[in-house]
Amino acid sequence: MEKISCQVSQIEFLTDVVSKVTLTPSSPLNFKAGQYLHVIMGEKDKRPFSIANAPREDGTIELHIGAEPGNEYAGQVLAKMRDEKVVDIEGGLGDAYLNEVPSHPVILLAGGTGFSYTWAILQELLAEHTDTKVYLYWGTRQFKDMYAHDELLALERQHINFTFLPVIEAANPEWQGRSGIVHQAVLDDFVDLKHYQVFVAGRFDMAKTVKADFLAHGLKEENLFGDAYAFI
Repeated sequence: MEKISCQVSQIEFLTDVVSKVTLTPSSPLNFKAGQYLHVIMGEKDKRPFSIANAPREDGTIELHIGAEPGNEYAGQVLAKMRDEKVVDIEGGLGDAYLNEVPSHPVILLAGGTGFSYTWAILQELLAEHTDTKVYLYWGTRQFKDMYAHDELLALERQHINFTFLPVIEAANPEWQGRSGIVHQAVLDDFVDLKHYQVFVAGRFDMAKTVKADFLAHGLKEENLFGDAYAFI
């Protein structure tokens, strides 16, 4: 796979531990919404990150990198980007991408920074100006972790076919929305998932549980997409 050198055009904090990185590649990266890339740290050290945007005319690439204290895997990548202002990447990778505008309603399900995967797919779906119903369930531990909350509410107002459902795991008393485990919120809302497509991103244990529970609620396995399923 071709290695592409990228300028690190911008790094900005989305939360205390999540950074948005904008890369400008020296040559176009061919990818589809929902794919990921490798940041090449060494010959045998390639670290995957979801591409947090659909393809853009200017060719820039957006990553959402969560690097909480102790997470050297992501922290070292961010440090390299800040210090060297350039990184090598390869992509697009993964088979859990949006191949075409679905005929079925779509449920996007994200845990934490898995949102970046669903964010790319959502952008592509809304740009297509179809009537396909799209539901985005995003679960974070605390409200402060939900860095795109207001932007998603604005999109919900702009697109009648889009519904945003935030779910906070450890909600404080002031939170008036949904709380608990994000995939359970989907099960509470949909009795039968037979006529839906689901795109999921989060921890592997979450993806495994989602698969078992959603298939039990009628979801067809061919309509379940997520990079985790290539490894578990």
